[in-house]
Amino acid sequence: MVSQLAENGGSSRHRWQGPDLSGVAVLTLSPAGEIAAWSATAARLFGYTADQVTGKNICDVLLTTAGQRQLIEQALAEARGGRVWTAVMPVSAANGNYQVSVQCEPLAGDGAGTLMIARRAAPLPTPHGLADAATRIGTTLDLNKTASEAADVAVPAFADACAIFVSERLLVADELGPYAAAPAVVVRRLVARLAGQPAAITDALLHPGEVLIFSADSPSYAAMTARAPVLFDKLDDESAERIARRPGGQEVTAAYTSFLAVPLVARGIVLGCATFARPAARPAFGPGDIALAEELASRAGVSIDNARLYDRERRTASALQQGLLPSEPSVPAGLAVAHRYLSVGASIVGGDWHDIVQLMTGQAALIVGDAMGHGPEAAAVMVQLRTAAHTLADLELPPEEILLRLDRMATDMAAAPFATCIAAIIDPAASTCMLAKAGHLPPMLTLADGDTRVLDLPLGLPIGLGAGSYEATTINLPPGATLALYTDGLVESRTRPLEDGLTALGAVLGTALTRPGHTLDSACEEVTEALHSRGEDDTTLVLARVLGSVETAVPADG
Repeated sequence: MVSQLAENGGSSRHRWQGPDLSGVAVLTLSPAGEIAAWSATAARLFGYTADQVTGKNICDVLLTTAGQRQLIEQALAEARGGRVWTAVMPVSAANGNYQVSVQCEPLAGDGAGTLMIARRAAPLPTPHGLADAATRIGTTLDLNKTASEAADVAVPAFADACAIFVSERLLVADELGPYAAAPAVVVRRLVARLAGQPAAITDALLHPGEVLIFSADSPSYAAMTARAPVLFDKLDDESAERIARRPGGQEVTAAYTSFLAVPLVARGIVLGCATFARPAARPAFGPGDIALAEELASRAGVSIDNARLYDRERRTASALQQGLLPSEPSVPAGLAVAHRYLSVGASIVGGDWHDIVQLMTGQAALIVGDAMGHGPEAAAVMVQLRTAAHTLADLELPPEEILLRLDRMATDMAAAPFATCIAAIIDPAASTCMLAKAGHLPPMLTLADGDTRVLDLPLGLPIGLGAGSYEATTINLPPGATLALYTDGLVESRTRPLEDGLTALGAVLGTALTRPGHTLDSACEEVTEALHSRGEDDTTLVLARVLGSVETAVPADG
């Protein structure tokens, strides 16, 4: 950079040759801080000519307060150490007082001095301006992104540093106790920002997601306890020592001389706090800044709480999904079973359910049901019916008795749920299957050669209508034959009549189950993928096949 300094109508020590970068002032300083070169843009930005300032100390030209002088000493020390230093600071120039963004970096060569690049910074925000900026907070329901949006609004416009903390108990256990009753509060740092520092450096110093303890002497704890902003001029000892243990931490904490902690409050609950900091070069926080910070914290608190509540609901839905959807079944020897469930739309679970219960007799109970509707209401009914059906099957009751008791239970429930269901008891040793259905679609049997038959079973009234009795049918399972139980989402929609859907299902089953090298799982996936794409409801398919060599038999009429 020194080589670019050349004669330009004056001393080579202070004339700048090269492109005129409008709005960007470039100057060089000696190791002691005297101005060695002053560009044309520096003259326009600060209102001084090169002849007026060359050889003078930068502090005598632009910076007048003790805090500003301290910052320049720090900048020169960083440059002597081969490091880049950045800050936003006010200057007192010939053409007025205003904020500038400054970057200092070392010039090539030992003792060559410092290159300073400056540009006019945006003025400190007004209450109206900060309110406008705060509308950028809460554009998503992601907790960490929401906190990042709040920090980005604050830095560097309002402060040079910002950290946002939320109570750990609120995030993990969704509960809060009165802060004043506890000697400390455990919080999690969601995000931190340091003006002029890349995210990697900031995150290495102030880890996102780090769990901390605010003790009773912490100003942040005081802000959360009193539910009011707290001004302070230095970090509490515990926080300062923790940050200082990390590389560069001591230098960072020493740079800030004014702090402001503001509680994050939403719906009457103190969620945590936001802490802001400014260096000596900027005005210390005052009453006007408190009003601005409260405006920012109010918006941030509501948005963060919205994101927290959404995250809680998402985790609840995920936990319900794991609890409502059946686990991988255990099947007896001599039987192969494959199953697949596909929800509709945005619903995680709906009214469909299926279960496979291994019995002590070596048999297996297969149950497929469909509670009316889909979404959380249908899921609530479904889980009750599925639990009851599993318990009844485990008692080794015949399928017609399982359906009868389910019907009795449903009629006694408050909402009188309506559901269809089919229950099957498969005996692998005898290659037989006993089935009964309650208003459900008929099962299909695909033979080894691909011929598919719809099994005609007694209809039976749906669960919840007080049927009084159900009738079972026993069929034989020929070698290589596959039994298919399913719900209406697989075969019926507004654009596909049931008869057409059943025909399509038979054709796809015949193809998938006779494809060379197929497995029961691959056939199950192929069928559901082929037919569900046209469906408008939850889809369930269960395929079962008796393994081993068995005498040829044909389905028996009911």
